[in-house]
Amino acid sequence: MNDVSAVSATRPDWDPVLVDIVDYVRDYPVASALAYETARLCLLDTLGCGLEALRYPACTKLLGPVLPGTVVPNGARVPGTPFQLDPVQAAFDIGAMVRWLDFNDTWLAAEWGHPSDNLGGILATADWLSRSAAAAGKPPLRMREVLTAMIKAHEIQGCLALENSFNQVGLDHVLLVKVATTAVVGQLLGLSREEMLNAVSLAWVDGQSLRTYRHAPNTGSRKSWAAGDATSRGVRLTLMARTGEMGYPSVLSAPTWGFYDVSFGGQAFRFQRPYGSYVMENVLFKISYPAEFHAQTAVEAAMMLHAQLQQAGRTVERIQRITVRTQAACLRIIDKTGPLDNPADRDHCIQYMIAVPLIFGRLGAADYEDAVARDPRIDALREKIVCVEAPQFSVDYHDPDKRSIANALRVEFDDGTALPEVEVAYPIGHRRRREEGLPLLLQKFQTHLEHRFPERQRRGILAASLDPAVLESMAVHEYVDLYTVEAGAYVRSG
Repeated sequence: MNDVSAVSATRPDWDPVLVDIVDYVRDYPVASALAYETARLCLLDTLGCGLEALRYPACTKLLGPVLPGTVVPNGARVPGTPFQLDPVQAAFDIGAMVRWLDFNDTWLAAEWGHPSDNLGGILATADWLSRSAAAAGKPPLRMREVLTAMIKAHEIQGCLALENSFNQVGLDHVLLVKVATTAVVGQLLGLSREEMLNAVSLAWVDGQSLRTYRHAPNTGSRKSWAAGDATSRGVRLTLMARTGEMGYPSVLSAPTWGFYDVSFGGQAFRFQRPYGSYVMENVLFKISYPAEFHAQTAVEAAMMLHAQLQQAGRTVERIQRITVRTQAACLRIIDKTGPLDNPADRDHCIQYMIAVPLIFGRLGAADYEDAVARDPRIDALREKIVCVEAPQFSVDYHDPDKRSIANALRVEFDDGTALPEVEVAYPIGHRRRREEGLPLLLQKFQTHLEHRFPERQRRGILAASLDPAVLESMAVHEYVDLYTVEAGAYVRSG
């Protein structure tokens, strides 16, 4: 006889990781003025990035109702478009927009990601709830609640990322977007504690995205809408939990069948700090360049070197070699050789993101398109760029007191001469450079507004957005309405 004991069907207690997430969202009072101010800036920057993406047909072709012409009464509006959709589809659209150009905020740790990706689910749900309440004669949600949800979603995603590397097991970081969105949307919907636990467990038991679309030789445009997919899925699962759909208490820890054993090498999650408001306070903004964040300082260095080349009367054709000292994470994600087939491939190649500013003295979203990429000087220069790890850069990258993202570039010429190495440790969007970056961040927002709205509409948006007290007290649907574009003025092709 086989000596095999039957597995007990007794329902276990909830995994502590799930309990901590839910109790944090339900009970933690955010008291940090810095967190709220940063969340306001994050809101503006994220919406601006989404508006800018509407200039690109590859993005706009994916937006709108699943069935053309569908309008949902009291549904969520998609900023910069005429669409009014159910909150699940609106979450996808907003999430895809804000991530499309790789220009919204970033968090770097053992895992990487973009916490503002959660705005898709947060804003869509809050807008729908606010419109529905107003239509029923009830008090609408206020933008203060959106900012609170953003702070907590940032914190959940960021704290899970601090010590746990999902990329090492082949999973994409948008998993964390789905989990964080599910938790905070549950609070916006007024779910009970048990319902929120059910919802968060559903997010973990769900199928998770592979990183296939972020890495050579398969890099592609799904990386631009994967977060929209994740945040919309979070809304969908939360709405299911609201109906009473059951959860799975040991979804993480169950032997053989739980997330740890199936997808995380049998290891339990590790945590560096309790949930609070740390992540929002320290989040990284992409201010100057729509580029994968591990290359931001490399682009800054390349811009400096471009100026030096100009001053010295040198041309890129005379460059023999460029050595890039960088962090291990950069080597893992964006150190890439060979042909680059699409914009998604190019904005995840550090060699491309160095070559363009060295040649042209700029790096914008349009520089990843075919019209620029076919310039033969770019690929010729890419072949001369060699990346090597600087061990101290990798150490400082993980140091919680530093969190640097350093790159150093050294240019050598065919006559044996060289320019002095240019090292940049902290990008302009880093908290250590926040004062320097703030005016540029607000200018970035205004520039994106200019590309989408007439002057009168821009003035209304800025009046509501730049005054924290005005913004926080506004009804969510009234704020979102400031970004509305009528159907006749909306062009999918930008």
